Amino acid sequence: MISEEFRPIRTRERFLVFGAPCIEQVEIDELIQSLRSGWIGTGPKVFRFQNDFASYKGGEVTAVAVNSCTAALHLSLIASGVGPGDEVITSALTFCSTVNAIIHAGATPVLADVDPNTMNIDPADVERKITPRTRAILPVHFAGRPCEMDQLCALAGKHQLILIEDCAHAIETTWHGKPAGTFGRFGCFSFYVTKNITTGEGGMILTSDPASADRLRVLGLHGMSKDAWKRYSDEGYLHYQVVDAGFKYNMTDMAASLGIHQLKRVETWWKKREQIWQRYNEAFADQPIGLPAAPAENTRHAYHLYTVLIDEEVAGVSRDEFLARMMRHNIGAGVHYQSIPEHPFYRERFGWEKENYPHAHRIGCQTASIPLSPALLATDVEDVIAAVKHSLTVR
Repeated sequence: MISEEFRPIRTRERFLVFGAPCIEQVEIDELIQSLRSGWIGTGPKVFRFQNDFASYKGGEVTAVAVNSCTAALHLSLIASGVGPGDEVITSALTFCSTVNAIIHAGATPVLADVDPNTMNIDPADVERKITPRTRAILPVHFAGRPCEMDQLCALAGKHQLILIEDCAHAIETTWHGKPAGTFGRFGCFSFYVTKNITTGEGGMILTSDPASADRLRVLGLHGMSKDAWKRYSDEGYLHYQVVDAGFKYNMTDMAASLGIHQLKRVETWWKKREQIWQRYNEAFADQPIGLPAAPAENTRHAYHLYTVLIDEEVAGVSRDEFLARMMRHNIGAGVHYQSIPEHPFYRERFGWEKENYPHAHRIGCQTASIPLSPALLATDVEDVIAAVKHSLTVR
């Protein structure tokens, strides 16, 4: 409930959308060209985007485009042979799709708590959760910060476990010089509208195994034989064979039309988000809130989210009232994330208790994400700063 005495210092005329994307004329022109060409489904632009993304990640991997990161996670688990009777360990602080993908693969999700400083999965708790049924580890690079990949890779090797990376926040992320998404058997990326580059909806899977990439392509398009999407091309009609019970997870050329140009600007945008991140750090240094930890040495943070922690006893305002006040300032904000055991479906199905994941639970009750996008103007950034300060100072 919003306190009666709270009034915005100044209301923006235009609502500042959280995670608004940068869409420029070149993307619009490419999309129009796709519409006029008549080829709007999976086609040559998807193929081009896949190759460009693999090159961006170093060129030693194969990229397979799909229609979401959720699809990428699901296909990666299926292609790894994960299924009924298997357990997959993942973070207690993540979006629901990470856990849902494990459930849809027929496996049992097992949660590990997070490090209270990095908010990433805690390798020590991962090790405690390993059982004879454990088949895979699915770490999430939260907010763009790389997980402790040396420790996680060592655990995977020691216990002969599959490693699948959830890189939904981590397009530009590196750990000790190696790109996120290239450590495990598969790396899964998101191009949702709020992500660092967007295709509206979309995802990508990276793998260093060409045979696995072929299987992913088949599974992602109904289980039809390789290159079935070409059956209506100018090469003439091609028969296809269904070789597996697949899914409808393919990316379209319309989506890839955005991606191929967004990817060209990913480094420029990363630098702008870093500048905004540093401006926030400077502006909020004296505020009664928790700020994100600095990136670890020899790593690269993707600066996907700027999350602050609102402890009501310290800040004098609850997290939820803080969010409501930001809305009254006409500024969008988000929650990333409530811990997974907070959600009734998972509590009822798996019996998870939030108290068993104390760090994820505390962060989930206090976290708030403020706008961080290359689409922000300097005046937008200053509006966000003023709104945050005012929302904290008014009792």
